Amino acid sequence: MTVAWVLLLAAVCQAQEAGWKPIFDGKSMDGWRPTPFKGHGKVAVEGGALMMHAGAPLTGLNYTGGLPKGRYEVRFEARKVLGGDFFASLTLPFGSAAFTWVTGGWGGDIVGISSIDGWDASDNETRTYFEFETGRWYAFRIAVSPERISAWIDDKQVINVAVAGRAVSMRPGAGELSAPFGFASYNTTGAIRKVEWRLWSK
Repeated sequence: MTVAWVLLLAAVCQAQEAGWKPIFDGKSMDGWRPTPFKGHGKVAVEGGALMMHAGAPLTGLNYTGGLPKGRYEVRFEARKVLGGDFFASLTLPFGSAAFTWVTGGWGGDIVGISSIDGWDASDNETRTYFEFETGRWYAFRIAVSPERISAWIDDKQVINVAVAGRAVSMRPGAGELSAPFGFASYNTTGAIRKVEWRLWSK
């Protein structure tokens, strides 16, 4: 491989990474606060990750910094430490509303968006099944625009749904406390790291 080719590859990689903004420093809770769920578990930084210990039933974290708007992407890594339900579901802004990307809900294997046109992730067209291994780190990425929501787990696309003109909203209930930007786990201990977001123009 020539030097010129190596430099070209490096330039492409750098361009692809351009614009990503880290919002967790791996050391502290700066910019984050525990979500005030009734019966929530302990939240702390452990081993370079944001740890949400199992609650009864919910534990969560809200981001308190500046929020992405319009067209944006968020990426992070997460792993299920203990338990059998969602361990790193992410609530995100959508215009003046918010929605949740459910990661392993309804018993541990359902992934999808709650809610679209009033239907939860378990009942709308974004529902898919993904088996999460306990203790393994997974890479998550979601791209949001007024027209479409797309999401990937370990570079496998699991959601690609048109949302223009549709009602995108939160599932009614305690989970609404995660809005406008927050992670949550359900009767499960989950760990989160490398949280970043960026605006995009696709």
